[in-house]
Amino acid sequence: MHGMKSDLFSTEHLAQPATAPGMTLQNAKSIKYAVNGEMFARQGSMVAFRGQLQFERKGQGIGGMLKRAVTGEGLPLMAVKGQGEAWFAHEAANCFIVDVEQGDALTINGRNVLCFDATLSYEIKTVKGAGMTGGGLFNSVFTGYGKLGVICEGTPIVIPVSAQSPVYVDTDAVVGWSAQLNTSLHRSQSVGSMIRGGSGEAVQLMLQGEGFVIVRPSEVTPQKQSAH
Repeated sequence: MHGMKSDLFSTEHLAQPATAPGMTLQNAKSIKYAVNGEMFARQGSMVAFRGQLQFERKGQGIGGMLKRAVTGEGLPLMAVKGQGEAWFAHEAANCFIVDVEQGDALTINGRNVLCFDATLSYEIKTVKGAGMTGGGLFNSVFTGYGKLGVICEGTPIVIPVSAQSPVYVDTDAVVGWSAQLNTSLHRSQSVGSMIRGGSGEAVQLMLQGEGFVIVRPSEVTPQKQSAH
């Protein structure tokens, strides 16, 4: 760094050469991916790259759109191919890496997907029992073997679900869950004004079975929509 002194240049911030292909956490807010072949990422999430990489948009025709919960908006993906390194981040959200093992199935909300290995396959599914809220609840189900980069506003809460105790979650706050759980919409008049954002009648997603659910404690701040 030519003798320039600053704790900005401390080793914890320096990008080290990759020791193995695939994704690693660069820090709490970004994921580094050592590309050797092909990988997929949320379009517009790459903040830097080096090496011989090519990029292409994945259109809806190739199944490259992840449906966003409730609104049904598409989340366009891009394919990154070649040899090199790329860094991904999204609006200073916290980043996490989930290892999906053979036989696992993980349901993740499209808005929480950052990047994933090409060895994972995903399909868009309507959440069972949640067909009638605002056009249905859509999520992406990831199966196969590999790593999935997940983003979350704030620090996620992982809640175990057991056969004895179902968990009820705010549909806006849910990030994902083990796909083998049974889902249904739970309407509650009385709880309506108690759950965040509730006005009168509220609808929660009820999860039953054996597994876990991931929720985010914070939601998109209103000033992003309204510029007063």
